Amino acid sequence: MLKPRSTPTRELVNLDGLWRFAVATTTDGEPWTGPLDTRLEAPVPASYNDLFTDSAIRDHVGWVWYQRQVRVPRGWAGERVVLRFDAATHGAKVYVGDVLVAEHVGGYTPFEADVTEHVRPGEEFRLTVGVNNELTNRTIPPGSITVTQDGRRKQTYLHDFYNYAGLARSVWLYCKPAVHIDDITIVTGIDGADETVGTVEYSVETNSPAAVRVRALDADGMEVAAGEGANGTLRITDVKLWRPGAACLYDLVVEARGDDGEVVDTYTEPFGVRTVEVRGTQFLINGEPFYFTGFGKHEDSPVRGKGHDDAYLVHDFQLMEWIGANSFRTAHYPYAEEVMEFADRHGIVVIDETAAVGLNLAVESGLLGTPPRPTFSDDTFNDDTRAAHAQAIRELVSRDKNHPSVVMWCIANEPASNEEGAREYFEPLVALTRKLDPTRPVTYAAVMFATHENDRIADLFDVLCINRYYGWYIATGDLATAEAYLEGDLRGWAEKFGKPIMMSEYGADTQPGLHSVWDTPWTEEYQVAYLEANHRAFDRIDAFIGEHVWNFADFQTANGIHRVGGNKKGVFTRERLPKAAAHALRARWTSLNDRKPAHGDDHRS
Repeated sequence: MLKPRSTPTRELVNLDGLWRFAVATTTDGEPWTGPLDTRLEAPVPASYNDLFTDSAIRDHVGWVWYQRQVRVPRGWAGERVVLRFDAATHGAKVYVGDVLVAEHVGGYTPFEADVTEHVRPGEEFRLTVGVNNELTNRTIPPGSITVTQDGRRKQTYLHDFYNYAGLARSVWLYCKPAVHIDDITIVTGIDGADETVGTVEYSVETNSPAAVRVRALDADGMEVAAGEGANGTLRITDVKLWRPGAACLYDLVVEARGDDGEVVDTYTEPFGVRTVEVRGTQFLINGEPFYFTGFGKHEDSPVRGKGHDDAYLVHDFQLMEWIGANSFRTAHYPYAEEVMEFADRHGIVVIDETAAVGLNLAVESGLLGTPPRPTFSDDTFNDDTRAAHAQAIRELVSRDKNHPSVVMWCIANEPASNEEGAREYFEPLVALTRKLDPTRPVTYAAVMFATHENDRIADLFDVLCINRYYGWYIATGDLATAEAYLEGDLRGWAEKFGKPIMMSEYGADTQPGLHSVWDTPWTEEYQVAYLEANHRAFDRIDAFIGEHVWNFADFQTANGIHRVGGNKKGVFTRERLPKAAAHALRARWTSLNDRKPAHGDDHRS
């Protein structure tokens, strides 16, 4: 799906701002007719949960309604008029006037509605959007809903971050010509015979038959290659590669032409020329070993919740540059497209993850003390769950396939990969991901319960991402034992599978300002010592390719006795103030980045 852009043949109107807002009085998603009868207003983009002082709104389970008037520019006569939602968490219904024009399930990927037949250029229409935050065993992420004794609906879920909901990303109205470009796919490479030549394989889809011409432009706007036809390969001589920390982007200008040769639609898609490959136990970008340093992150900030904010975007990337991070994982859902574009422009490497977090009922049993249930069964996570998961993968790959910053797809976080049924569930999803994009490695993040001895799916994947908390949840406060456990664990994965291994999560909750001269959990000193113990183990594993600390910043979670004001594993506070660990990581990562990668045992870059 192409992101709306202003081009010589397309215009767009941003619909962000204050919308009328109301909590639904029914559970079926049927809206009021006419204007919403409400005093409340809610900003878009933002999650609605933390905006209001009424706990009934914050804890609401079900539908809420957003509404505003929209005027169609009068110059759009004869054009297709489209509404675009960058995300609606987790399901949506869209009405123009009283007409349902779109429905979508999935909280972190975009969807559209062609409303040409329902609006008139120069006139206003009433736009109403219902957003549903319900999670079930047929959604990604999953959850369950119960009813309390006093009749309240209560949402539970298995992921450790708050279930923020609403229109957390931008809403657009845009126009495109009657004959238009529907999709563009770009796959880049380096000529094997001449490393100064970049190859750009492209594929263009139009809604109606049309002649297609493409041109590749460099950063100065100079044409460096051109081609005819909806499919083809361009060659760029003296190519400037997209590299981690040194991004270079080109533009692919795509034109659709009518029978008379006139341009009827044009669209520009940025791209970078680079390759990604797994070879043995190495992860290669442009044929060079790459060592990941960085974080699992969250779209999370005070008041806005998961609402996208360009100020936080810039500041977070500045902090990552300061600390020496070269990468991050979009834990645990696709991030806003603005984040991906920023990473493209600034050379930050991204592991792109679906919202498949919580596919593990052993977590439920451990936290709640309930009898264990099988994760994969007809009554728990089943064919319907997998269908929703497959759709989430399709939409993620469709949206992010052209971003050079994205080097790997992560299709799940901490699934029950050690349980019966895991292989039957995941094998078709891995095959689907490879079919959609054969060019990028595929991974998942393994939970503590899954070991090299009992994991049933690791051989299906290209890279092993391991989540481990030795010294925190296991061997708490005993870092000598934790380090020994971790090294033995990692060596087991390396020896059995012979694949690249990285730590996709490791961390310790830390209360800023709490100090001790001993190894005392929750202190800033303990967080530093914990990370150092992990790093010593990492450095002794030849197959190790990277470290992503959990987490970049403290973030909000559901209420729980083990969570005081949210998850405190950030090396920055939720307000982005550094803890002592941030300075310790900066010393390590800047040193690693300054170290030239060696062939063989030391492949950090």
